Amino acid sequence: MARGITQNQVNEAADAILAAGENPTVEKVRAALGTGSPNTITRMLDGWRSQLGNRLRELSALPEVPDAVGQVMMELWRLAIHQAERTLEDRFAIERAALDTAQTQLAQEREDWEARLQAAETQIAQAKVARDLAEHACATLDGQLQDSHALRADLAQQRDRLQDQCDAQSAHIQMLRTQLDENQVALRTERERLEAYIRATEDRAHLEVDRARQDAKQWQQRHDTIEQIHREVTSAQQALLDSCREQLRGAEQAAARYVGQVAGLERVIAKQATTRRHKVSAPSDNASHLARQRKKRT
Repeated sequence: MARGITQNQVNEAADAILAAGENPTVEKVRAALGTGSPNTITRMLDGWRSQLGNRLRELSALPEVPDAVGQVMMELWRLAIHQAERTLEDRFAIERAALDTAQTQLAQEREDWEARLQAAETQIAQAKVARDLAEHACATLDGQLQDSHALRADLAQQRDRLQDQCDAQSAHIQMLRTQLDENQVALRTERERLEAYIRATEDRAHLEVDRARQDAKQWQQRHDTIEQIHREVTSAQQALLDSCREQLRGAEQAAARYVGQVAGLERVIAKQATTRRHKVSAPSDNASHLARQRKKRT
């Protein structure tokens, strides 16, 4: 109630309604007072009715009221009370039925809300479990990601080191090729010089064949010596050329191995990146799968 009401207020309102020729009901009394709960007004109206009989008997006992008038008033009052009781019983039955319907609806709504609350609590519990699994998976993935970063950095260092070695070998190969070219040029120059010397010697020998016939043996020895020198020089130059070629083949093979190692390292790095992407997407799928299984069991 917004403010309390008293028995006297209810009695006065009921007397006023009765004096107006109407049946005092809960609604009319509440409208006249402007406040009060239906249960309180009903209880106070019952008290008013219980006092009304005594008041009428006191009124009928007054000496100035004739007996016939008192009896008529008593009969009228009895009929009014009877009619009011019937009206109240009908209204109470309607209100009771409405109240029962409302209570039934409230009970159904309460059951629905309890079911929804239980489902919500179950979903919250499942969400907490999924969150814990996701946090654990994230922590695991963070560790794996850090390990992968460290491995990738180590592989990158190895790749850079091998690349430096490959560059050094390439520079060495280039240097060997330069030396080979220089040796080949020197060999051609020396061969041309020797050939020119031999031709000049032969020419001089032919020109002086008559004069040098007596010295033929000496010139023959010189010629043999020159031939020997030529063969030795040619053999030395050819050995140096073969050595340079062998070094060049070895350097090219080493460079090929380093290139293969670099390609292998790049494939390992690409494979690590692919594996990490698969591992990042896998925990969310596992968490969703676990959540569906828990929901099915619930």
